[in-house]
Amino acid sequence: MGGVLDGKRALVCGSSQGIGRACAIELARLGSAVTVVARDESALRKVVGELSGVGGRDHRSIAADFADPPALQAKVAAHLKEVGAIHILINNTGGPPHGALTEAKPEQFLQAISNHIVCNQLLVQTLLPGMKSVGYGRIVNIISTSVVAPIKGLGVSNTTRGAVANWGRTLAGELAPFGITVNNILPGYTATARLQSLFQAKAEKAGTSAKEIERQTIALIPMGRLAGPEEIAAVVGFLASPGASYLTGVNLPVDGGRTAVQ
Repeated sequence: MGGVLDGKRALVCGSSQGIGRACAIELARLGSAVTVVARDESALRKVVGELSGVGGRDHRSIAADFADPPALQAKVAAHLKEVGAIHILINNTGGPPHGALTEAKPEQFLQAISNHIVCNQLLVQTLLPGMKSVGYGRIVNIISTSVVAPIKGLGVSNTTRGAVANWGRTLAGELAPFGITVNNILPGYTATARLQSLFQAKAEKAGTSAKEIERQTIALIPMGRLAGPEEIAAVVGFLASPGASYLTGVNLPVDGGRTAVQ
């Protein structure tokens, strides 16, 4: 698939680390110019340097906080004036903290909906005219397998992820007539800093070690291991490509078979 995204530009959110960073690298490898978005400006500069080593194209960065949706939209709109249309949008935002649903505070829901639904919505509205004008659009939402089966101890996250999934599938129906696809990737347990922090939080609550929580988690996965971020990114690369032009409105688990056996 090398070069299939030549001439395209992608905007990858939450791309300073983990799955987002892996997606940025994969899209650059496939030929796309990539704009990475996250809060940490120094981390973004490092990622842009990595992308230049993968494909020497016009890779850029936008330092923005998803806790401030209007500022995010303004920065992306200004960026469009510099680079032109963006063909590929990867919505990827860190999930809410660990915790039981019965203990969640209203403000936690409001913040999660703002970070995910509101920011996703504003980004799509900002990028959509450009996608329509160039006749190419791919929107991929990185969500969670909690869309299929809620994950214990992630009450606010489970709720928000389900909302994002239905937002994405609704959008898929509206944009299909324009040849713009919208798909949801549901990553299983993936070796990222966020997953390790969740393991640690569960371990402290259970009075055990993070390593033991990891062992128990892996025992639930038919493939017997965690995913690597690059494995999630490989699926993103396909969904962003011309080869996925007739695939839209899908919730796609990439989870080593875990949800298939539940």
